[in-house]
Amino acid sequence: MAKELTKEELDERVAILKRFRKLLEQQRNKFQEYLMVLESQEGKIEIEDGDSIAAHAQLENQIVENLASLQKVIVPMQGMYNAIMPGVPVSENATVEKLQFDLATLQKQVLAQNERNRNLLQAQMSKIKNQIGALNLHNPYRGRSSVYAEKTAVGSVVEFNA
Repeated sequence: MAKELTKEELDERVAILKRFRKLLEQQRNKFQEYLMVLESQEGKIEIEDGDSIAAHAQLENQIVENLASLQKVIVPMQGMYNAIMPGVPVSENATVEKLQFDLATLQKQVLAQNERNRNLLQAQMSKIKNQIGALNLHNPYRGRSSVYAEKTAVGSVVEFNA
């Protein structure tokens, strides 16, 4: 026999469900924002815009911190949601399940874009290192000591005539 829920229990379950759904929506929005930043960053890497890359990295760190903070709240809410799930209507479960599926998809996209950006950055850094190495090879002063650093005889005694 299924136990009848009191009005308070039902209201509590609905409130938990609504809060959990809202947190999942916030997390989904943050992941979408993160993906847009990563995609924009990819273009800046390709054109070698160092200032923009640094700004994107800073923004990326802020978004990751926000996601981590959200995750700290979502984990306990998910535990509460899982505990009450048998009493929640199926239509409400479907919404949460879709949000969780969307989140998983976005996480995969973010990881893939992050990997592309990392590989692109490594390729750009390697290219710059090669360019610096080539500059050193064509430097006409390479291997020569500075005229200011040459050892020349310098007087060590000063004579004063009065």
